[in-house]
Amino acid sequence: MDGSQDVVEIEHVDFSYPPQGSEPVLEDVSLTIAPRDFLGVIGPNGGGKTTLLKIILGLLVPQRGTVRVLGRTPAEVRARIGYVPQHARVDPSVPASVLDVVLTGRLARSSWGFRYPQEHAEAAMAALAQTEMATMAGRTMATLSGGQRQRVLIARALASDAELLLMDEPTAGVDPPMERSLTDLLHRLNERLPIVVVSHDVSFVSTHLQRVACLNRRLTCHAAHEISREVIAEMYHAPIRAVEHQEECPLSDPGCHQGCTPSENKERG
Repeated sequence: MDGSQDVVEIEHVDFSYPPQGSEPVLEDVSLTIAPRDFLGVIGPNGGGKTTLLKIILGLLVPQRGTVRVLGRTPAEVRARIGYVPQHARVDPSVPASVLDVVLTGRLARSSWGFRYPQEHAEAAMAALAQTEMATMAGRTMATLSGGQRQRVLIARALASDAELLLMDEPTAGVDPPMERSLTDLLHRLNERLPIVVVSHDVSFVSTHLQRVACLNRRLTCHAAHEISREVIAEMYHAPIRAVEHQEECPLSDPGCHQGCTPSENKERG
């Protein structure tokens, strides 16, 4: 597709789960994602974040509005979208190698079922190289740390020759040093493809990403530097408190000195 054309175009989307007439999860949502966008999506639980990802993936169809991804309907291009779920169904006890897991990202492109020709193995190894996990190809998932497993799941998404990467809470449960390492990886990947990250970590998305979509049934977009306590309070409909990270705190790297959290949520740091 034309490199200047928006990768995702969402216009006036409404979505409700059954039964018919129930409270909408998304209401009049419009959003565009450009070819080199690095977009964060934040909002309260139940605000529609995962639903929005599923609509982009073509797993859900809105009751109103239009959705175009890579110039087509989402269902038509699902194989060209890389998705990293928050809770991946990869059982660490299964004796599959890291390479086996990444190869599953090629299933939509293989006519041989679970038998992969050589070019698929080469694509999987290239994806592992991009995530700096090629040396772990023969290891099992059970032997990896949480951050390493996350890199394998990113490699699995990339192995599909993804032209758009969607990630649901990629840094959840990851310690601060590994979070910084993953952030560096995502910035490198963003040099060649757009990335959408759903996160509850306001400090992370406002510091490291270009734009932030605030979603609580309705969606508003802001430049990352525009995210303030007032913006977050309006979205969560709750008081906000700032958390100051002192020098000795492991989260006190540059740009991570202040985070906003709804007052009913647990503080980080």
